[in-house]
Amino acid sequence: MRPIRMKQWLPASLLLCALAAAFPAMGDADSIKRGLAARMPGATVQSVVASPFAGLYEVVLDGEIVYTDEKMEYFFSGSIFDIRTMPPRNLTEANARRSTAGILAAAARDSAIKRVRGNGGRIVYSFEDPNCGFCKALNLEFARLDNVTIYTFPTPMLSQNSADKAVWAWCAKDRVGAWDKLMAGAAIPEGATGCAHPLAKIAALAKRFDVTSTPVVILGNGRRFNGFVSADNLEKALAAEK
Repeated sequence: MRPIRMKQWLPASLLLCALAAAFPAMGDADSIKRGLAARMPGATVQSVVASPFAGLYEVVLDGEIVYTDEKMEYFFSGSIFDIRTMPPRNLTEANARRSTAGILAAAARDSAIKRVRGNGGRIVYSFEDPNCGFCKALNLEFARLDNVTIYTFPTPMLSQNSADKAVWAWCAKDRVGAWDKLMAGAAIPEGATGCAHPLAKIAALAKRFDVTSTPVVILGNGRRFNGFVSADNLEKALAAEK
């Protein structure tokens, strides 16, 4: 699970931050969601649900998980573990992964290059730069996977040429074919034209998930791999989702 930063209004480490007690105790998730939204107009309160602990609520705030009390007087940032069974299960991490998967699924509808292999039943997301050597190697590993849908977010980071290539692939009639050509080392054809593209949205998505280099691979359950990952290890991770 990525570190919780809490944007500009909370410290970056594990914390206990008192909020001004401007609202009375509310005691239910819907009321707490409305209260936090009113108290923090610059943030997006995506969801509020009761945690396994009485009086403690899990809040997804700008895509990050924190906890608050029913009076909304405190925020807690960190992980809750279920130790009723061993090994302990990190409930916060599991919920964060579900949140990540939901955000990526929504973004992939109009911002990712989609390829389907076999029945397409397993989901993989990737952030890739078209000039990234490890991304090219990853593309060869993806070719070894079956029964998978791969959503690639073109994420140019290395140079302007990377951005130009990403735009060309996105604007191509056959996006998958164009991306594969770039991964095989092809240059942009002469006379290539641009079009409306989602690179700014992808850059914002990458920033949201702390993607600072490529490739980054995230499975449909939210599990993340930073850097190159082999097809064998992907198969093991995908099998573990069941």
